[in-house]
Amino acid sequence: MELQSDRKEKYLFIETFGCQMNENDSERIIGLLRHLNYKVTDNPDMADMVILNTCSIRGKAEQKVYSALGRLKRLKSAKPGLIVGVGGCVAQQQGERLLRRVPHLDVVFGTHNIYRLPELVKEVEVRKTKVAATGFSDSIDEGSFEYIYTADWTEVSLPRVKASVTIMRGCDNFCSYCIVPYVRGRELSRKSDAVLQEINRLSENGIKEVMLVGQNVNSYGNDGGDISFPELLSRVCMVEGIKRVRFITSHPKDMSEELMELFGHEEKLCRHIHLPLQSGSNEILEKMKRGYTREDYMDRVFKLKRLYPDIGITTDIIVGFPGESDADFSETMASIKEIGYDNIFSFKYSSRPETLAASFDGQLPEQVKEERLAALQEVQTEITFNRNRDMIGKVTDILVEGKSKTAEVSAWTGINQLAGRTSCNRIVNLAADDGYIGKITSVRIESAFQNSLQASLGNNN
Repeated sequence: MELQSDRKEKYLFIETFGCQMNENDSERIIGLLRHLNYKVTDNPDMADMVILNTCSIRGKAEQKVYSALGRLKRLKSAKPGLIVGVGGCVAQQQGERLLRRVPHLDVVFGTHNIYRLPELVKEVEVRKTKVAATGFSDSIDEGSFEYIYTADWTEVSLPRVKASVTIMRGCDNFCSYCIVPYVRGRELSRKSDAVLQEINRLSENGIKEVMLVGQNVNSYGNDGGDISFPELLSRVCMVEGIKRVRFITSHPKDMSEELMELFGHEEKLCRHIHLPLQSGSNEILEKMKRGYTREDYMDRVFKLKRLYPDIGITTDIIVGFPGESDADFSETMASIKEIGYDNIFSFKYSSRPETLAASFDGQLPEQVKEERLAALQEVQTEITFNRNRDMIGKVTDILVEGKSKTAEVSAWTGINQLAGRTSCNRIVNLAADDGYIGKITSVRIESAFQNSLQASLGNNN
């Protein structure tokens, strides 16, 4: 017999940890629960349900989840009817053990079970029971994969200017430090028609920029999919109404010549790529099982720079990997100086369950990892600021996304500070009225800061 949920309006508070895929999954969760009459609130005290969409890529990310669950204990005591759920990678990793560890938790749903969330929530609401669903599905034929990505969800988060679109899930690389294959499963590409249908629907709802996301987007289609990633990008760029296209994350070993050439052929394809290096030492890269050498990586990066001098390149770096010597770390430092990244996302190595590196000898003390991370970030801070400063005086186009997060309304002009991004992914603030939101606008860069640029409208020569 189908479970019946009451029809009164209820409130959902959702907190998202981790990557763009989790951000995208949270959009789907909101859309699915809308059909159970849940509306989003940014106030957890007002919520009838709280969901934590979690990340376990590093130990620190996982600990943030347990801290958040600890804080919810008091709220659950004050509101016994509150439903508390955990989804994402920590849910997939821990499964039913989470229910035993956290008595005030009601729902645990893994990365392949988001589509089941309405059913699980109904079970909690009606039967007053605790539930967990963390099984893996291995194909889109089971319906779960495509269902979540073809659900009518767009109205919940619009109006806005940009959206992310998941094109694949999972990873087949099994890097020795990475938990992703164990919590997201093996690579599985969506059908191109389904991806394009979603993007067309987003365009019809006013979206101007789409970001294609996956653990390793440039291996899209390698699992027997109908088209390759470069071909998918070309087709996305043809969608009427879409002004800009981005993608994340790429694996250096899968960076093809065809993909590089697309930056020159497709006007809508933004001149930015996130290409994780992880380490500048060949010995460490081999231990990481990354599948490329420092020289391979440099060849790709400097070819991109030669072809497109304006391209923005960002990366991921792990310091303190087991066995990393002072010489290994020095090679990483030399690499970031030579490449001159626009920005880096840097982390201390964190041992993860089930990964090969967790059993390696040569685990480094936390103090060493912290010192290396601080040194790396200090150097990159200067590089990033200098690259931003080089933009001063240049005229460039930005897609204006909305109100600036950092700037206040100017008291003497009464004009809002808006924010947008350049094609190469730099944040730009400018004083302008709301009519510019959603438009590609020519601006002149007037000043530079560590994390953003300030611009004025027009050429202003």
